[in-house]
Amino acid sequence: MTQLTIVAHIHANPDQISLVRSELEKLIALTRPEEGCVNYDLHLDNNNPAHFMVFENWETRVLWQQHMDGPHLKSFMKATDGAVSELILHEMTKVD
Repeated sequence: MTQLTIVAHIHANPDQISLVRSELEKLIALTRPEEGCVNYDLHLDNNNPAHFMVFENWETRVLWQQHMDGPHLKSFMKATDGAVSELILHEMTKVD
């Protein structure tokens, strides 16, 4: 199977940056031990504090989908409902 890379861009509403950041930070400790998670890294745009990027690698797409259907992603979505202006997911494959 081919490893799956996910690049997620999350844009918080300007008045909700702290909330979104806090909820994203919670996902790090919950996600890294998951089956199939190779890495899960949160980044903050140096020029835009409302723009977060998550760079993650998964052993398979199936295991990533299990993560996406998991309870902590559902909790994140509920906690940040109305606080995120844009969420864009890119499914990528490394080219050697």
